[in-house]
Amino acid sequence: MKCTICERACLIPEGKTGACGLYKNNGQEITELYPDNYLVVCPISIETMPILHFYPGGKFLQISTAGCNFNCSGCIATVIAREMDPASRALRKLAPEKVVNEAIKNDCIGIAFLMNDPLASLPTFIRVARVAKSCGLLVGCSTNAYFTETSLAQIIDDLDFINVGIKGLSDQAYRGCGGSTVKPVWRNLKKLYASGIHVEISCIYQHHNEEEILNLARHIAQISKDIPLQIMRFIPLEDANPKLEPSIREAEKLCQRLQKYLKHVYLFNSPGTDYLNTFCPNCGEIIYKRDFYGPMGAKLRLADIGFSRVNTCLGCGQELKSIRGTLAKTKYQEGDFQGGYPFTRALEMMEAILITMGVSDKKRILQVWEEVLGNHMLAQLHRDLQNLETYMQTIRYFGRVIRLENKAEELASYLEEKVSLVTTGLRFSSNKPRVYYAMGKPLFCIKGERFENQLVEAAGGISVNKEIEGNGRPGRKISVEKLNALNPQIIFISAFISAPVEDFYADCCAAGVDVEAVRNKRIYNHPAPGWDFGSPRWILGLLYMANILHPEIFNFDVFATAEEFYQRFYKTKFRIGDLNRSFGKPSTKWMWQ
Repeated sequence: MKCTICERACLIPEGKTGACGLYKNNGQEITELYPDNYLVVCPISIETMPILHFYPGGKFLQISTAGCNFNCSGCIATVIAREMDPASRALRKLAPEKVVNEAIKNDCIGIAFLMNDPLASLPTFIRVARVAKSCGLLVGCSTNAYFTETSLAQIIDDLDFINVGIKGLSDQAYRGCGGSTVKPVWRNLKKLYASGIHVEISCIYQHHNEEEILNLARHIAQISKDIPLQIMRFIPLEDANPKLEPSIREAEKLCQRLQKYLKHVYLFNSPGTDYLNTFCPNCGEIIYKRDFYGPMGAKLRLADIGFSRVNTCLGCGQELKSIRGTLAKTKYQEGDFQGGYPFTRALEMMEAILITMGVSDKKRILQVWEEVLGNHMLAQLHRDLQNLETYMQTIRYFGRVIRLENKAEELASYLEEKVSLVTTGLRFSSNKPRVYYAMGKPLFCIKGERFENQLVEAAGGISVNKEIEGNGRPGRKISVEKLNALNPQIIFISAFISAPVEDFYADCCAAGVDVEAVRNKRIYNHPAPGWDFGSPRWILGLLYMANILHPEIFNFDVFATAEEFYQRFYKTKFRIGDLNRSFGKPSTKWMWQ
């Protein structure tokens, strides 16, 4: 029997499942294996989805399940698309009416399916969508849009908004994900737009596909120049080649070229960029300001809006027809690890600790995920991972959960021993340089309570980030005047979303950043990803920072220590060329048992 959910069109023998493992031939029809089973049900602001031109700042209920109909290299949601068991007790069973009641109870104006693809749970999504529409709620999703004509017809009347993630314009791009051709996506995109559904398009920018994205923009313009295009600067995760990652500066140059074809081009995964803002296409006035809000996400800055509630530019009076719905009156703040893809980072950070303890069996990873999610411990986990002492406690706790106390103790004791070397060395030092921690670009300030700033202080510095008020995740953009007033002596750039030092320095000069660290060119990248957050490899970053902050005390051979760390805990060699942005996986070569 042929599956008609997606255009992979699997021929499924009786009693078997298709390629995604989520639908089964029961002899009479294709049925969903895990109906009404949710991994995430929580309120979000719509920009974290991300959707930027539909009810800006609006509060929606995020729903996510597990699994996917595609298998893309370097997928940011691998932990839920491929590694989370859809039958796990980490997921909870909720009837459609209960999901909708949750939305109403939380004052959400709609429901949004995101993180994994709704094609993984299409009958479930259809049921929820229909109940939601009957209650006057808006409904939308993020999807690869590999619907068949049959499956799209089943959901299209219940959709109000959609983010279509296009893999590229070539059939080769889709074969790499498990599909066969781009044609169904383009067919569905035109159908969705013609049906009056609000459409935004996202596309991953890698080093090799710039011309393909420019061609994509030309194709989109033939449908409408008003369709927002979201450029997702590639963050290499999992098995992805780190050489495919373009810099923020390269991505901004691409966005500039794309603006020749489309009125609204946005850049994600690039903290501090102005290309997350909405500009009036007529006069260039800034309409909405937004901050980076974790991978694939944005956050509206309601305090900085130069936009009337009737979608008209205050600068020139131009009506922005591409923006639908009214602006939210209040800002919604997601909980820790909630709202879009930061949830996947939470799972990956747990995975990172366990893999460093020697775990290579997914079942043991799942045990810890179930423990944390089943006991509603995400908020506590978020707090515990921001502090060196509680980080060690978390390692030992995970060891007890999976009965690997000895391995957990070995890892925690190793980290404590290295921290003690730094603490002891600093005992008689009164000099504490002022340190600023940025992510991506100079004005994107990492929040003071985050782990990176705790490392700064453990390495013998003063974190000026702690002197800055404000929310954000993982921080927020600050003014040049604020950074100049802080006058840091040393600047570190995040090891997760980084930038070449020469680009960062040029951005400082262009923005008018006049601080001691810039004048003396004391701006530093970490030698490798994962060295300051998200993984026990932060111990290598601590040693590196101690060398930078106190060369009169420390001269740690961080590369020799990295080799020791990799051999001891990962049973493999440390090779810079094999490392990407993954928290969990120690290298692109690492494999599950």
